[in-house]
Amino acid sequence: MKLGLSLGYWTRGPAPGTLEMVLEAERLGFDSAWTAEAYGSDALTPLAWWGAQTERIKLGTAIMQLSARAPTATAMAALSVDHLSGGRFIAGVGVSGPQVVEGWYGAPFAKPLARTREYVGIMRQVFAREGPVTNDGPHYPLPLAGGLGKPLKPSIHPLRAGPPIYLAAEGPKNIALAGELCDGWLALFFSPNRDDWYREALGETRDGFEVAATVPLVFGEVEAAADTLRPMYALYFGGMGARSANFHADVAARLGYEDAVAAVQEHYLAGRKDDAAAAIPLALIDDLALIGPPDRVRDRLAAWEESVVTTLLISGSPETLRTAAEIVL
Repeated sequence: MKLGLSLGYWTRGPAPGTLEMVLEAERLGFDSAWTAEAYGSDALTPLAWWGAQTERIKLGTAIMQLSARAPTATAMAALSVDHLSGGRFIAGVGVSGPQVVEGWYGAPFAKPLARTREYVGIMRQVFAREGPVTNDGPHYPLPLAGGLGKPLKPSIHPLRAGPPIYLAAEGPKNIALAGELCDGWLALFFSPNRDDWYREALGETRDGFEVAATVPLVFGEVEAAADTLRPMYALYFGGMGARSANFHADVAARLGYEDAVAAVQEHYLAGRKDDAAAAIPLALIDDLALIGPPDRVRDRLAAWEESVVTTLLISGSPETLRTAAEIVL
């Protein structure tokens, strides 16, 4: 089992001490550090800024949103950071959700699976640099028909066969696409209790396929630790998306918490955020997170080590990182 440092995206701005956290993670033997984007800070700039101060730790995006960039632009950025970091970049991509895609980028969310397939295929062409890049699909036609454009071969030479591509996915069809097309799967909400289901959804994968799962890790008394996570889960399950389309809530529902999710959504969408947080059951948090005293976390870690997950993406104070390294590494 490997550890990755989850830096996420910013709210008001970059968290003080982030560079020190990245350097401490590298010193402790963490395998990777990951940024993300939603509708504020982007994933690439902070990763390059902080990653420039490191020497060994891998640098991943979890995620770059498909609608934020053309696939060729994402591939250019990936090759650029891969060169600058000496071959340490991991290109994590994903479709995001309809609220962000339609509300922030002004783009249609329809056909997410088909768009992902075309997008990753174009990135692979750019990375391979075997000839001019073309695509006949309806979502990202290259070159654009009826204009002056012609197929172009990337001028940049890849440092290696190409940075690995990980897909952020939650639904079964999207998870299957990660297994089919990509080098890894980025799991935002993962329960080791459903490991057989995830393995079946992934299907046949490439050699060396990785699963990097974001796992909230909080040391301390169990209920107090759970209370620190309840507002976050209430936001994702209750407020991230519409009542009729919330991919995060669907994950919890598939785990058997349909009634709890319905209550959380009802409270959250009515503006009762405290009630929404209180409606998150401890059992659901225990399914998705590692909480409690170090000995309890160590005992519960066994299920994660036996699962398809290869990297735990965690965040927290330097003390949390050090304790996690002692337990996991």
